[in-house]
Amino acid sequence: MDINELKKYFVYLNKEYTEGEVYKIIYHFDIDDLKKVKTTSIYMTGFGVYDAYLNGEKIGDQLFKPGFTYYKRRLLYQEYDIKSMLKEKNELVFYVAQGWYCGRFFCENTVQNFGKLPSISFILNIEYDDGTKKIHHSEKGMKALISEYKYAGEYDGEFVDYSNENINQELGELSPFDFPDNVSLEKTLVEVKLQEEIKIVNVYAHDDYTIIDFGQNFAGVISINSALLNEGEEIVIRHGEILNKDGSLYTTNLRKAKATLSYKKGKLNHIYTPRFTYMGFRYIEVRGVKYVDGLLKAHAIYTAMDRTGHFTCSNPLIDRLYKNQVWGQKSNYVEVPTDCPQRDERLGYTGDGHVFALTGSYNFDTSKFWYNFFKDLALQQLDNGDGNVSPFLPHPNPRPVGFMSMQGWGSAVSIIPIYEQYGDLDFFKNQLTQIKKYVDLEIKKAGNKYLWNAISLGDWLSLRKGIAWQAMNNHPVSNAFFINDLRILLKLLKILNKSDEYNYYKDIYNKVKSKYIKSFISKKGKVKKDYQGTYVLVLKHVLDENDKELRALVINKFVENVKKHGLDTGFFGTEHLLPLLVDVGEEKLAFDVLLSEKCPGWLYQVKAGATTTWERWDALKEDGTVNEEKSGNDNMVSFNHYSFGSVGEFYYQYILGIKPLEPGYKKIQIKPIVDKRIGNVSGSYLSKSGLISINYYHDNNQLTINIETPSPTTIILPNGDSYEVGAGKYKYQINI
Repeated sequence: MDINELKKYFVYLNKEYTEGEVYKIIYHFDIDDLKKVKTTSIYMTGFGVYDAYLNGEKIGDQLFKPGFTYYKRRLLYQEYDIKSMLKEKNELVFYVAQGWYCGRFFCENTVQNFGKLPSISFILNIEYDDGTKKIHHSEKGMKALISEYKYAGEYDGEFVDYSNENINQELGELSPFDFPDNVSLEKTLVEVKLQEEIKIVNVYAHDDYTIIDFGQNFAGVISINSALLNEGEEIVIRHGEILNKDGSLYTTNLRKAKATLSYKKGKLNHIYTPRFTYMGFRYIEVRGVKYVDGLLKAHAIYTAMDRTGHFTCSNPLIDRLYKNQVWGQKSNYVEVPTDCPQRDERLGYTGDGHVFALTGSYNFDTSKFWYNFFKDLALQQLDNGDGNVSPFLPHPNPRPVGFMSMQGWGSAVSIIPIYEQYGDLDFFKNQLTQIKKYVDLEIKKAGNKYLWNAISLGDWLSLRKGIAWQAMNNHPVSNAFFINDLRILLKLLKILNKSDEYNYYKDIYNKVKSKYIKSFISKKGKVKKDYQGTYVLVLKHVLDENDKELRALVINKFVENVKKHGLDTGFFGTEHLLPLLVDVGEEKLAFDVLLSEKCPGWLYQVKAGATTTWERWDALKEDGTVNEEKSGNDNMVSFNHYSFGSVGEFYYQYILGIKPLEPGYKKIQIKPIVDKRIGNVSGSYLSKSGLISINYYHDNNQLTINIETPSPTTIILPNGDSYEVGAGKYKYQINI
């Protein structure tokens, strides 16, 4: 079938917009002889969010269909075989909500951001044994009815009333919806699904409400077993990440999001699960009814991805930190790489996304997740007009460079590690146009000064440097990304043998780098403003083997800074801090920083009870109060934000020692960095070339290391011994 046929059959309820409205669309059809049906396929899509049922059974297990995209250019569709669900007389039901398309969304809490009203389209193909075919579609025979929903929205939650006597009354005729000419239809690449059940660990009864603790901060939904409610009873559930000191639910950091479920029972006994919202929470507050066992269940939701990485160790704090960053990824890989699942934001920030991308690609196979994201990035970059990459995607409006440069965020176009991790050169080639557009923008903005010194966010949320200071003193950070973007572009041009373009950009690279060094690095190796994030990015992105003398001086200043301040980095610097310390010969210092229980530090969060990584190092202050510092007019503190979870790459690439020597792990290096304070270690990564695993354990001063590798591998042991091996299993015992 030509999938573009779906464009002909879009329908919508043409009425005045009401925020949070959800209605049912029903279509009835008969099957003459059920036994003679050979094959069936249904194709569905919509602007907004829909959920579809055939004869009371949900079609597919994807949540938030058809998916969140840059609707002005791209819409997804779903395809299912529904033969086993057919009866002689059939009822096809769509619940249609506003979702990201026209519901309340974005930090400004605006509505109708991409369009005015939701719409749907479907085509059902039925083929019989004799070769005849029957086609049903959404153009005719559809009825719109009042649903049980009083409201459904991303931030506020769902409010349903099954006792409403007006349910299933007709709302009006459906009208044809004119499908936009410049929007493509593409099959879903990734699907958000209901995942593992999160068990209740504690129940705290108060006079007029109950607090339930699930023991884990996560993005998910609560299901209600209405059989345990009386007709007419209403249960109200609010969600939160932490509790106040008096044991009540803390909700200030939700900002304008209500994060609430309200369910009023009618005559029906069923399991109610929210369709059009999710929450970020560890705790819930239950009001209106007395809580009884079995009334509620919680499930995590996140994009379906194959788990590829694992790690355990005998140090319980380090082990918990690993779990925290995994849960940060699960909670924030929901359609797009979101910044947090609890408050009125949940946006696909490009900067946050790329700092965690390498860690995330070890935890899970994220290739399709990023393929999907980059489709929107390319289309949005095209509409932006000047090559700019929006700070978050999908963005409702063209976003040329404005008041802030957002360098570092835009670098997501070049820095997401698809090529290195998955060996996908075709994807890397497809990035060429996008990378060039963004680099050309940087070059244009830099002009003959060869630096783009505009307001930006710098090493965002480093603890000792305030937001305003970062914005005005960000240039060494921002321009380090400029140099890195050029470096990655040169790498790709070299791979593709584009010598003329390579020479052009190489000349600019040399000029930008030279100007950077003159502007930001003293002859004694001190970087301008002397803050840690810049040292990290200078050593990671600017100075290389051609700058040995200056690099050695910068390394000395960097190490001095870390010894003086401990961890002192924000979103960008933190990813590379520990790896750099090891690379410059400061292994013990790297583990000292990792193992520090002071604020700022990862184990400070763990010791404070964190089960995910936080947005701010001091989200919870040492006196136990919440850091409610505002950004603009709103509180900005999330206890579930994956950016500082980028420490996960240190686990995989250094503690386990697993790195690719060739893209896709066709050749591998295994070089574990061992610190006895971590204890015994075991971990693995399922690469595109096969399973890589390593475990090592201490017995007094002897270390036993077991390694399995699928490819030619360089093994470098902690005592310096090196081995070149092929695929296989290996065991080593050394004295340390």
